[in-house]
Amino acid sequence: MQKKEYSVEIGGKTLTAIFTDLAEQAHGSVILKYGETIVLATACMSKDKQAGLGYFNLTVDYVEKFYAAGKILGSRFVRREGKPSEEAILGSRVIDRTLRPLFDQSIRHAVQVIVTVLSVDDNDPTILAVNAASLALAVSNIPWNGPVGCVRIGKYPEGKSTSYGAGNDEELTINPPQSWRLGEMDYKFDLTVCGKDGNINMIEAAAHQTTEDELEKAFQVASEEITKLENFQKNIVKEIGKEKRVIEKEIINPESVVLFNENILSKMEQAIFGEIGKKHIDELHNVWNKMVALKYPERKDFAIEDDLFDDTENEILHKKAIEENKRADGRKMDELRDLYAQAGGLSPILHGSGIFYRGGTHVLSVLTLGGPDDRNLVDGLQLKTEKRFMHHYNFPPYSAGETGRAGFTNRREVGHGALAEKALLMVLPPVTEFPYTIRIVSESMASNGSTSQASICASILALMDGGVPIKAPVAGIAMGLMYESDNKYKVLTDIQGPEDHYGDMDFKIAGTRNGVTAIQLDVKVDGVPIKILGEAMRQSKNARVAIIDRIEKEIPKPRANISPNAPEILIIKINPDKIGMVIGGGGKTIKDIQERTGATITIDDDGTIYFTGKDGSAGKAKAIVEEMTHEFKVGEVLQGKIVKIADFGAFVELNPFTDGMVHISELAPFRVERVSDLVKEGMIVPVKIINIDAERGKIGLSIKEANKDFFSAHAGKKA
Repeated sequence: MQKKEYSVEIGGKTLTAIFTDLAEQAHGSVILKYGETIVLATACMSKDKQAGLGYFNLTVDYVEKFYAAGKILGSRFVRREGKPSEEAILGSRVIDRTLRPLFDQSIRHAVQVIVTVLSVDDNDPTILAVNAASLALAVSNIPWNGPVGCVRIGKYPEGKSTSYGAGNDEELTINPPQSWRLGEMDYKFDLTVCGKDGNINMIEAAAHQTTEDELEKAFQVASEEITKLENFQKNIVKEIGKEKRVIEKEIINPESVVLFNENILSKMEQAIFGEIGKKHIDELHNVWNKMVALKYPERKDFAIEDDLFDDTENEILHKKAIEENKRADGRKMDELRDLYAQAGGLSPILHGSGIFYRGGTHVLSVLTLGGPDDRNLVDGLQLKTEKRFMHHYNFPPYSAGETGRAGFTNRREVGHGALAEKALLMVLPPVTEFPYTIRIVSESMASNGSTSQASICASILALMDGGVPIKAPVAGIAMGLMYESDNKYKVLTDIQGPEDHYGDMDFKIAGTRNGVTAIQLDVKVDGVPIKILGEAMRQSKNARVAIIDRIEKEIPKPRANISPNAPEILIIKINPDKIGMVIGGGGKTIKDIQERTGATITIDDDGTIYFTGKDGSAGKAKAIVEEMTHEFKVGEVLQGKIVKIADFGAFVELNPFTDGMVHISELAPFRVERVSDLVKEGMIVPVKIINIDAERGKIGLSIKEANKDFFSAHAGKKA
């Protein structure tokens, strides 16, 4: 086996790139190792271009293998890897969104990047996957404007932070272990940042109401480490990189340009900026398509003429925005579209609902509350956990006025759902205060720019309508960019339609009045300067606050009570030693309680018990378990039933699961000859606990200390 290795230190740990002939048929490949997390990245390009394809065909797959974690997962009957997990889908999206802007979009050859996770320890394989994909492309013969670098950076609880370096924020950590993200409250913020040449081209972030300035500083620190990764890759490319393929660009027929200039160009500005807006520009585009088809009846591929129209529209939008502060719909650069918010009002059956409009983007979100048994079990390569909060996002074809396949969840829907989930998770109450499992489904009903951020707004309305005691309302907004140079650009608030399609940045920012809770950045240029990102974040706050004002006008705070249709959840905590008693042999006892009451009982290892049910069933089950697990204490006075009489005393049932014994000397404050002279089976008597033998499981009781007058002197003489 041929083998070359290169190493660099990143975040205080060694990153090693290994080049072998293992995947020698691939056009570029590398094995990247960080600790004992190892990934293989391969890159290939098709030999021939795909005729008639009107877009650049890039496919990115992040593939998890169970063997990487030493696990055999799957169902009892299927042990082979099946459809990708949500984590794998999100990993594929992170790689794709980082690589795609650095390709010449006019390429019509198919490019495929596959990253396979070979081994995992406590290091994040997704971060490794982005860097490996970059290096595989960089050393290949595939034309690409890389390399790029990717790091994770975060601020973690005291005792978990590591010093980044002199002159930098010592609380920031580069590429922390996965175990540091143990729960929703374990970090201040956690960012995945990718970039090149000092600019940023991809961000995924979750934060606990962190200020925009603090995040901008974190981007700067991340960029310094990304530069190390870039230089590391460039040095490798100099030594072993292949010569890039030359992809000849198709040249447009000059007659097509003349046809366009004479018939279409003069109408474009009016079509873009006129009152009809997007509808008019689409109609003009159709006119152009028909015109070209008539001119070239022998041809089937008109992609290059289509590009001419798109490129011209792109140029006009940029020029007008940068030079004249003009947007397609006439809004100011920092102006929001019209807002509408509705909390509830859809159906009393639903546990909570929210409807949110931002211009032509309309989203319905519906809340469902469940018990602990409804949590989502996630059994991944590295983490096995239960999710108590789920946000699912759907984008049916009709929301864009199109036809297509319905019911299939694509990568985009998974990604947008995960982004909103991160944003909302940061303001949910802890499970100790609100033990419900929470699921929100956001339905995109009409789309004209950033339905993902509208789903955050609709979902916060649904949470508040459902009586979930959130910490603060969250709103999301998409920021755009028209960029010519570092000194010549315009940041746009609330992008829609052509600004989303032709703009250079889609910067989604969600948060409360106090700070950011989630970020997602996609770009169409090589990267965006950090100072522009900082400006966009600060500009977004004004829009965010305006949206929150509108939400609070509709519903000032969460409703005082949850929906009567939601289940009731009651909680107690028992001695863990008594868990076995509650469960019973083979689960017999707990099953019996659930069948008798209709409630669902969930028991945690620490002795926390959740009772979930409706119509009082939770309370009935709770009373039974409280009674059977009651911790009796010396001095406690209670009522009991005589269940057995002996010569030396009487046995008293304290509850259906516990008996105690009253010695004959503890019956009354006078001499008793025979126990049966005073008590009979079935008699209810007051008792006081006078001693407990925990080892033998015996409880000593006294009637006379509980009530010395319970048996009168007359009754004693008569006996």
